[in-house]
Amino acid sequence: MPFRLCGYPVFGLCGYKNSGKTTLVCKLVEEFTRRGLGVATVKFAHCDIEVDIDGTDSYRHRAAGARHAAVVSPWRWAVFHEIDQPPARPELPDILPHLGKADLVLVESNHDGDFPKLEVRDVANPAHATRPLLANADERILAIAASGALTHPRLPVFHRDEVEKIADFITEHLQLEPPAP
Repeated sequence: MPFRLCGYPVFGLCGYKNSGKTTLVCKLVEEFTRRGLGVATVKFAHCDIEVDIDGTDSYRHRAAGARHAAVVSPWRWAVFHEIDQPPARPELPDILPHLGKADLVLVESNHDGDFPKLEVRDVANPAHATRPLLANADERILAIAASGALTHPRLPVFHRDEVEKIADFITEHLQLEPPAP
């Protein structure tokens, strides 16, 4: 049975900082969208983030003490939630019910998440050269996408630019169906 979490097919991309995760997520979103799938993404940050700009009305609402602030327009909407006890971070099952309809959810940077993942590796980055592959310690990592030559004894290894092949791998693993016309 393909993996589902809160009813969504979920697949993650993990890797060390500056390994190319965000670039690959964006390329996969473009590829899956080209294939007719609706894609949602969830990005886990490991530092404090500011997604609202100082001076905007929603920023002013949050600064005034609103625990939840929504901004709604004819083109998009967003809800900001303040966390009572930082650094408590919601887990993926806490976030998914707030997403709309999606045929696939791609999750970036949740290394410890309990869902299938692909490790993204920049083999040319000297900061990564001495660090172990995450896949060697996490059986939920099912493949690797590397910036150059890399082999693994048990996992398929793709080049980071082989977006169509990576999308095929995810499609097969999650048994994604093309959307009905």
